[in-house]
Amino acid sequence: MSAQSTTLVDQVVDRTITLASIPAPTGEEAARAELITLWWRADGFDEVHDDAVGNVWARARAGVGPAIALAAHLDTVFGRDVAHDIARDGDTLRGPGVGDNAVGVVGIGAAGAAIAADGPPVWLCATVGEEGLGNLRGITAALESPPEEIGGVLAVEGNYLGRVSTIGVGSARRRVRIDGPGGHAWEAADAPSAVHHAATLIAALGATPRAPGTAVNVGRVGGGEGINVRAREAWFEVDLRADDPSALAELVRTLEEIVAGTPAPLQARLEPIGDRPAGRVDPGSALVRAAEAALADEGIAVTNPATSTDANAAHARGIPAVALGVTTGAGEHTTEEWIDLPPIASGIRALAATVDRAGEAVR
Repeated sequence: MSAQSTTLVDQVVDRTITLASIPAPTGEEAARAELITLWWRADGFDEVHDDAVGNVWARARAGVGPAIALAAHLDTVFGRDVAHDIARDGDTLRGPGVGDNAVGVVGIGAAGAAIAADGPPVWLCATVGEEGLGNLRGITAALESPPEEIGGVLAVEGNYLGRVSTIGVGSARRRVRIDGPGGHAWEAADAPSAVHHAATLIAALGATPRAPGTAVNVGRVGGGEGINVRAREAWFEVDLRADDPSALAELVRTLEEIVAGTPAPLQARLEPIGDRPAGRVDPGSALVRAAEAALADEGIAVTNPATSTDANAAHARGIPAVALGVTTGAGEHTTEEWIDLPPIASGIRALAATVDRAGEAVR
């Protein structure tokens, strides 16, 4: 490894530790955004600014024609009550959000500094609202009002090194609420219970055959007023996922039909709480070939899994997009998340090379 590469990796590691130490639950990314703004200005990028929803932009290269956007999300799944203690153990960095997505955000800055001087415009975008019920708020707004036309998006998830994700898994999140008359657990033992009916609906949803490439998850359940009360109210939250828009729509229809079968005097209603579009890019497209060739040059094996990232918003707008990574790791969405440090140099080189190779893809 060259001295320049060593310095770059040291900076990426140091910045990843600093960034990951700052809590950034979805909707509360401002402190991280301020730090990224300071770093990118110090790095010499042009036109560093935030937009109306809190994304941070920086121009890494001026040029002519549609731009390439390197996007990485600032937010995490962890609340401020979670200790953001980041520990380095030899060649491993461990702590909440180190790979998803602190090293990704830091990595796009490092890649932006490593790209060639000539080529189409390149913009960095640290996005908000990617996780959970953020519903891709940041990248959606970024692509609706970019600083200039965007012709391709590289969505960077820190621990995705080796992945070139061409399929964006969509999701439809719904809260189901059930209301009823309630009653005494003994005196009104035959009164319908909202909690019992919630369980019936959940069981029916779980028993419904699913097409390949789909998933159904009931993540939260609540309701009832007491152990000896026939429940007057209950609710549960459903996460429906599919790698194809029509399959996702079919899952939603299935849920709607199951809920619509609720018998009187109970009432059930659906509340949309989040949607993420499904989509894909042609696996033979120039953007995909650029990413795969850049990884091959680094001797990194390539896989093409379906994932759910900022790239989904680009798919929905017909903009070529792939999801890529900076290093390897695991345990994302847990406090024991970890990343490997040695692959970072290769990951940054591959990301920068993808940008340069992709120049022809967006002309």
